[in-house]
Amino acid sequence: MSALILDGKAANQQILDELKPRIAHLTAGRRAPGLAVVLVGNDPASEIYVGSKVRTCRELGMHSQEIRLPDTTTTAELLAAVDVLNRDETIDGILVQMPLPAKVDARAVLDAIDPDKDVDGFHPVNVGRLVANLPGPRPCTPAGVMELLRRNGIAVKGKRAVIVGRSDIVGKPMAMLLLHQHATVTICHSRTADLPGECRRAEILVAAIGRTGMITEDYITPGAVVIDVGINRVTDRAEAARLTANDPGRLAGFDKRGSIVVGDVHPADMARLASAYTPVPGGVGPLTIAMLMSNTLEAAERRLL
Repeated sequence: MSALILDGKAANQQILDELKPRIAHLTAGRRAPGLAVVLVGNDPASEIYVGSKVRTCRELGMHSQEIRLPDTTTTAELLAAVDVLNRDETIDGILVQMPLPAKVDARAVLDAIDPDKDVDGFHPVNVGRLVANLPGPRPCTPAGVMELLRRNGIAVKGKRAVIVGRSDIVGKPMAMLLLHQHATVTICHSRTADLPGECRRAEILVAAIGRTGMITEDYITPGAVVIDVGINRVTDRAEAARLTANDPGRLAGFDKRGSIVVGDVHPADMARLASAYTPVPGGVGPLTIAMLMSNTLEAAERRLL
């Protein structure tokens, strides 16, 4: 029996379609929800992400404000920009695109965002709300994973879930969200003893470590649900062939573009062993933007309704 492919593009479209009537209702009665995206410097990947977020806002009929600052921007200058947005009554959500230049104090910037406008869910107040399971914005990528599981009828309650990666952005909030849905959760990291053995215990395995194809067949129990959060670009054709098991379609894409995008899980091993899995690209990624839009709308509804 072939594995269920968890289609993030389809789920993304479902969520956006569900948001549209709520956005139209709010816009007709008051004003459009507003999202401000702050980009410092000209990191190519960040520019793509920001462009996608702004474009999705406009497609939904939401107000978007894009603020681009040079890579010479200081922490004080960025804090001043955030302060202006905190006081702007047309802005419901503020997103500061990461990573920031090394000289900028990223923690100070995230802490300066009004918690009610923190649509990334990274402010300490919202982290506390997550831990306590109180209403508030949830970090977009983990929230997207939960939506993908729910919309595909994958039960979480009582399951053994293993997360590889302990970042504040994915690993830790992912653990909290799964725990709140009654999974038994283990968080693994670079110093975990017998990492393959821990991963093989998982009925739901979430990989968020930023290492191309690290999770191989040795880490995956047959029948597990595998969620690959990683996004890594492979530019070596031999490596691309190894990771894709010489898949003609993926290699044709490599030959056309000179690279392919692969997650943290060996894609051929994942497809062969998992009962359900997220492809890369097209799995978790689209859900991140959908949940950002959802968080922004909910912030607007809390402020305006």
